[in-house]
Amino acid sequence: MFESAELGHSTGKAEYEAEVPLLRAELLDAQFDLRELAECAVVVLINGVDAAGKGETVNLLGEWLDPRHLVIRAFDSPSDEARQRPPMWRFWRSLPPKGRIGILFGNWYHEPIQRRAARQMKASRLDQRLDEINHFEAMLAREGVLLVKFWFHLSRDRQKARLKKLAADPATRWRVTEADWRNYKKYNKLRDVAEHVLRHTDTAEAPWIVVDGSDARYRALRVGRTLLASIRKRLGVARQWQARLSVAPMAPAEDGRSLLDALVLDQPMRKKAYGRALERLQGRLALLTRRAGFGKRALVLVFEGMDAAGKGGAIRRVTAALDARQYQVVPIGAPTEEERAQPYLWRFWRHLPRRGKAVIFDRSWYGRVLVERVEGFCAEADWMRAYQEINDFEDQLADAGAVVVKFWLAISQDEQLVRFETRANEPHKRFKITDEDWRNRERWPEYARAVSDMIDRTSTEVSPWTLIEADNKRFARIKVLETICNRLEAALD
Repeated sequence: MFESAELGHSTGKAEYEAEVPLLRAELLDAQFDLRELAECAVVVLINGVDAAGKGETVNLLGEWLDPRHLVIRAFDSPSDEARQRPPMWRFWRSLPPKGRIGILFGNWYHEPIQRRAARQMKASRLDQRLDEINHFEAMLAREGVLLVKFWFHLSRDRQKARLKKLAADPATRWRVTEADWRNYKKYNKLRDVAEHVLRHTDTAEAPWIVVDGSDARYRALRVGRTLLASIRKRLGVARQWQARLSVAPMAPAEDGRSLLDALVLDQPMRKKAYGRALERLQGRLALLTRRAGFGKRALVLVFEGMDAAGKGGAIRRVTAALDARQYQVVPIGAPTEEERAQPYLWRFWRHLPRRGKAVIFDRSWYGRVLVERVEGFCAEADWMRAYQEINDFEDQLADAGAVVVKFWLAISQDEQLVRFETRANEPHKRFKITDEDWRNRERWPEYARAVSDMIDRTSTEVSPWTLIEADNKRFARIKVLETICNRLEAALD
């Protein structure tokens, strides 16, 4: 894969000086058009061997492009905070919004390559990470992100010559470190791993561009022209992913019965029994979250349900058992302007807890396959592919040590009507009821169908759904607490 990049490509000084002014002007025009259209973001990944000109190229692009609409992020070894979360967390937080260009240096490819070359990662684990990266990049592409991936290459002999030249010059000596020479000694191993990685992740959505790094002028023009052509093509082509479905539509059962129909929603629970169970389970949960082993875990709770199903009341009974310094409740509504400028999972990644902490989502990423599906806020292809994207997301949480507990609080239409009328008639609850809540009742069958599909497609071994019979609030709250305790205890034992 690197043969063409070892030919020693070069560009003459006269050609370079004649080309650069026009190229810079065209890049600025393309950047302006990208900003005006504001329909996609551009993510430029900078990777490659040491001394191949990666840093110089990043600096050059910083000079050529308008810094007001440019984000440059350089990643080193993950911080303690990042190590407490899934590996992709820090990269999600650095994605540029629509209309901007982001240059990510030392991105999600750097650590797997280095660790595999150092024999700190098994080949099977590397391939698993690469599959996760492919899924991630495909999702970004389908969300409208343009990925431009550069690999800067040098042959072993040229790398040695470049390192010696830099080290011999007092002005550039500081750029050559002991780590550079250590990497040079294992050049062949790094090259083999890099070639495997590039072949595994060279996809239609995000192909690699291998750049010969031996000549600075050639390197600069190659990157600049490629970036310009990629942006122009993206600006001139409408989204092509909407017509592609990642899963086949699921037909309803022939007899019309669904998972929700099978639930007995009005489960009895007397007040005294509820009080005793509540005290016992809250105490149990408090002790579980104070165990030493909880410091190696994170707790992610997801509450979904029809309007007035009792999500807020159940959440309050959970938080009553937790130290206020341990948890965060994240209520999810319609996305803000900032959130609409990012892939839909971005706003959830930013709230993921570190180990020893809990986050409680009052509604969640499942809005993509519920309200956005039913109300037509996204295309069919978008919510159909979201099932697998959500499963991938939750798998990453579990791999990082998170315990993911998901609840669907189910109530009957009759019970919902009673609760709506109570809210409308009581001054201190009136704020909870809106015209939209009444309108959603008219689409109950569509929501019920969406819920059944959601559970069938996203109830997995690592993050199963728990269906809560919620016509009786006492029963629902106890079942929620008991489920959390059981799942957390199993993870800690």
